[in-house]
Amino acid sequence: MNRRPWLRRTSVSAVSAAALVALATPVEAATVTSGSATVTSGSATAAVAAATADVGYDTWQRDCKAVMDTALPYLKERIADARPGEKQAIVLDIDNTSLETDFGFSYPQPANRPVLETARYAQEHGVALFFVTARPGIIEAPTEWNLDHAGYESSGLYVRGFLDLFRDVAEYKTEQRAEIESKGYTIIANIGNSTTDLSGGHAEKTFKLPDYDGQLS
Repeated sequence: MNRRPWLRRTSVSAVSAAALVALATPVEAATVTSGSATVTSGSATAAVAAATADVGYDTWQRDCKAVMDTALPYLKERIADARPGEKQAIVLDIDNTSLETDFGFSYPQPANRPVLETARYAQEHGVALFFVTARPGIIEAPTEWNLDHAGYESSGLYVRGFLDLFRDVAEYKTEQRAEIESKGYTIIANIGNSTTDLSGGHAEKTFKLPDYDGQLS
C-alpha cells in the first residue's frame, strides 16, 4: 500500500485538526532538511508535509518493522526471565511511535502496526504499558481514548503540564520514567523515535524507530 499523507488530509475533521494543531504548535521555527537544502518554516505543519512527502508510508512501516523485529525476540526472552514478583513495564512514545501521527492525519489516529503487535505480545504476557509523551495536558483525554481505540491497554499516560511545556523534553521524559520505577516497575524496554524519548536511562534497553534525521515529529 502506497499511502501519501496529503491524500488523507482532505478528510480531516475540524476536531482532529484542532487536536493536532494543539499538539504540534511550534515553540520555534521548524527546520526541514531535504537533499542538500535546508528550509526553515514557522509552521510545524509545513515541516511535516515536506518531511512526509520525502518519506513514503511503506518505507516508514518497513523501517519500523525492522526495529520491532529486533525488539520482540528480546522482549520474549526478558519476559520469560522475569524475576519472582517483578512488575515489568514498557514505556512508549506516542507520536510516530505508538500512533501514525504524521502519516495517519485523522482522528482517531491509527496505531503504528509493528509497534502495536509488539505491545500486544507484552500485554498478553502481563507487561504494563506506559505512555510518556510531549503532548500537552489539554489533549490528555482524547489521547487516552485514541490509544484505547487503537488497541493499546494503557497502565498510565504521562502528558506535559503547563510548566513542563517550558522544560527540556528529554529531562521531562526521564523524570516520568523515574516516576514509573518509583511505583515498583522494572522498565524492560523504552521505545521511541527520537533521542529525547530514549536518553537519560531508567530503562534496561531502548529501541529507536526512524525519524529520518528529525523529519518526523
